[in-house]
Amino acid sequence: MQNIRNFSIIAHIDHGKSTLADRIIQECGGIESRDMVSQVLDTMDIEKERGITIKAQSVRLKYNLNGIDYILNLIDTPGHVDFSYEVSRSLSSCEGVLLVVDASQGVEAQTIANVYIALENNLEIIPVINKIDLPAANVAKVKDEIENTIGIDCSEALEVSAKSGIGIKELLKAIITKIPSPRGRDDLALKALIYDSWFDNYLGALALVRVIDGNINVNDDILLMNSTKNHKVLGLMYPHPLSPIRSNKIACGEIGIINLGLKHISDIAVGDTITTLKDPAKYAIEGFQKAKPFVFAGIYPISTDRFEDLRDALLKLQLNDSSLIFEPETSIALGFGFRIGFLGLLHMEVIKERLEREFNLDLIATSPTVPYKVYLTDGSMVVVENPSELPPEQKISSIQEPYVRASIITPSEFLGNVIKLLTNKRGFQEKMQYINESRVLLSYLIPTNEIIMDFYDKLKSCTKGYASFDYENIGYKEGDLIKLDIKVAGDVVDALSIIVDKSKAYERGKKLVSAMKELIPRQLFEVAIQASIGNKVISRETIKSVGKNVTAKCYGGDITRKRKLLEKQKEGKKRLKAIGKVELPQEAFLAVLKIN
Repeated sequence: MQNIRNFSIIAHIDHGKSTLADRIIQECGGIESRDMVSQVLDTMDIEKERGITIKAQSVRLKYNLNGIDYILNLIDTPGHVDFSYEVSRSLSSCEGVLLVVDASQGVEAQTIANVYIALENNLEIIPVINKIDLPAANVAKVKDEIENTIGIDCSEALEVSAKSGIGIKELLKAIITKIPSPRGRDDLALKALIYDSWFDNYLGALALVRVIDGNINVNDDILLMNSTKNHKVLGLMYPHPLSPIRSNKIACGEIGIINLGLKHISDIAVGDTITTLKDPAKYAIEGFQKAKPFVFAGIYPISTDRFEDLRDALLKLQLNDSSLIFEPETSIALGFGFRIGFLGLLHMEVIKERLEREFNLDLIATSPTVPYKVYLTDGSMVVVENPSELPPEQKISSIQEPYVRASIITPSEFLGNVIKLLTNKRGFQEKMQYINESRVLLSYLIPTNEIIMDFYDKLKSCTKGYASFDYENIGYKEGDLIKLDIKVAGDVVDALSIIVDKSKAYERGKKLVSAMKELIPRQLFEVAIQASIGNKVISRETIKSVGKNVTAKCYGGDITRKRKLLEKQKEGKKRLKAIGKVELPQEAFLAVLKIN
């Protein structure tokens, strides 16, 4: 155990985390040069294309320093806030972290968020300044930013270039000398933390665990302490990017993969504690919680006959992503589909893209919404995820909406633009801190509903792409909220119903009906498009009817003859209006859902 080092790499998106992992693996000889590819720990095409890590990966490496062999367990964590629970579970499996900061970009919002998780777990933090070979690199300035913003001493910060391999040997030496060895005891009852799980086509659901105390052996009968299920260990492996290494035992302080022969990933919850059935540990490892959906959206196939294909695709994706929650729902306008819960906007984007790519589906996603707590006049409380499920206004006592604490780092020249945007989004300022003379850190409380649509795009637009943004959930607060319905020819279009702040209802309703007027094709009768709150119409647009020129055959004669034909046509249109239905084109939904 004295020669084991468990460590993770934390950084903001695009600061070189995966590239640094590649260089460490290469330096340790974990993969031969002919098998080495860039971003070797990123297994999905989307991860490699976007340059982001979506799924945490681990690798066991061997390194010799001063004639002593060390085992290095590297855990590559996702950088995005959507996967923060997975990051926190991964970091609780380590004794130290490498805090990677880009020498040209400096400290960013997610850098700070991930450092706080590391500090909560009492980890040894080694600051690493990456990309020092870039022309725009300013190492001294970045060191000052880390010291001023985070409060970590950077006098011994390591300067590396993950791309060219500068400073990697010194980094490995620092990992071995500064990060402590595991503190567990192998003579105690088994206690192991599950910090990741996935589905293998041949072996079934697999769990990646860190053994805190005791040892795991093949054929042991184990107990999952939080879900109270027991299973037999069918096989054990050490993680490796190309092919896992089989083992008969995972010792105290080590990281390994357990095969329990399970068919569903839901049977292995991330954060659960494993112990032996015959000699169980007294207490489970603290901090277990199930992943909770943060954003909800309806996903519908454009071709209604692909509904079963969509169901099969979601079930297959769920095998590798236990946080994905879905249930069938129907919409008058869009037909049959599913209401899906996501961890955040990036998670939603990735799942939709994977469904379209891997399963060849054409999909429509409705506007993302958040769960609201609705308190009724009879004293009960219901959680509403779909605006169309909101109870009638007269039965509602109050509505609470989820809030986030947003951390934004922006160049000071754009400070006015950012504050104006945050105020428009109903944000409350908590603090404003100058990191240095040119960069400002803002902390705001904002309703989640305000950031899930277009907030990130607008933030990037008003700061020319220089601002960084991170958020954390802080719970629910009461809001002055109402349901805004869109009616087309008198019928409510349930897929376009939204819950909005009362002060923004008129503005949002006006935008929606104006856009719908341009998108819905003209009918043989006049069509009214209305935005309404309950029975009160707050905005209206009318699509004029398209009609046959019934007076074309009148080439002369009395005007009363023409008037008679026009009156007859008018009566016919009135009858048609009473029975006519408007078919909304799919393009109308796609365009309307993009409206701010």
